[in-house]
Amino acid sequence: MGYRVVVAGATGNVGREMLNILAERQFPVDELAALASRKSLGTECSFGDTTVKTQDLDTFDFTGWDIALFAIGSEATKKYAPAAAAAGCVVIDNSSLYRYDPDIPLIVPEVNPDDIERYSNKNIIANPNCSTAQMVVALKPLHDRATIKRVVVSTYQSVSGAGKDGMDELWEQTKGMYVPGQEVEPSKFQKQIAFNVIPQIDVFMEDGSTKEEWKMVAETKKIVDPAIKVTATCVRVPVFVGHSEAVNIEFEDFLDEDEAREILRTAPGILVVDKREDGGYVTPVESAGDFATFISRIRQDATIENGLNLWCVSDNLRKGAALNAVQIAELLGNRVLKKG
Repeated sequence: MGYRVVVAGATGNVGREMLNILAERQFPVDELAALASRKSLGTECSFGDTTVKTQDLDTFDFTGWDIALFAIGSEATKKYAPAAAAAGCVVIDNSSLYRYDPDIPLIVPEVNPDDIERYSNKNIIANPNCSTAQMVVALKPLHDRATIKRVVVSTYQSVSGAGKDGMDELWEQTKGMYVPGQEVEPSKFQKQIAFNVIPQIDVFMEDGSTKEEWKMVAETKKIVDPAIKVTATCVRVPVFVGHSEAVNIEFEDFLDEDEAREILRTAPGILVVDKREDGGYVTPVESAGDFATFISRIRQDATIENGLNLWCVSDNLRKGAALNAVQIAELLGNRVLKKG
């Protein structure tokens, strides 16, 4: 016996990945509903070897459905998630709307699976920000061994994190660079993204950080440990899929780089590719389409007493969004609902 599953936002980048990953991981689906806005009504979406037509999110009745994966943004989630939860359907939400609600668990299954038990507070579970999700998968096993005091992270985030419009803008600007008179002005991003990097993701806050940077701080504290100090600089780069992060970690206790490498090799969700030779590391192009969070460039930081540096890469549409949501559904099914 399986589950009746809803994917809301099925025609978007993340929604399509949710459908793909549900099929790839053979999640026990008895019945599937793909929801979208009225303008996309009837659009066909792939689900494994089959196709499903989208239904109207605005009129959908969630009664009798078990799990809903939401990828529709905060404003739409604010309207539809409470209704789904009230109808008895557990919502796993990919937006930022509920991440900081103390009554709603923010889950990365490899890191804080026990928090899933709190789903019943509001029948809603939050999925973390894409840049946070991959980083905490790497931080948690190291924190368990040597207790992390402080993290300094610089991100190199792909345009797919800004949705289809972001990918289209990079593509059109890149083509326009080679055709005089067909240059494309920025609309989705603050400045030209083709052949450029932009040190702004989301809006600026009063202290000079951006909201994306604030999210990494707040979410790491909620998921891993509120005592960890985090400072982030988040940068958009001209890459279609795959977020990269340069992470500097300061520990309470000394942790040798070789031991750290072995800890990460055995940690769930991680693949270590760390050869000290040309090309002995993973780049975002290689991470695209993969489930893993890749760790490379592990080395001591000699400028502090107990420090390490590492390079962290993951497919942001997968571990940063759709995969993590499906893993939450798997965790929910195995620990709580127990139907599949």
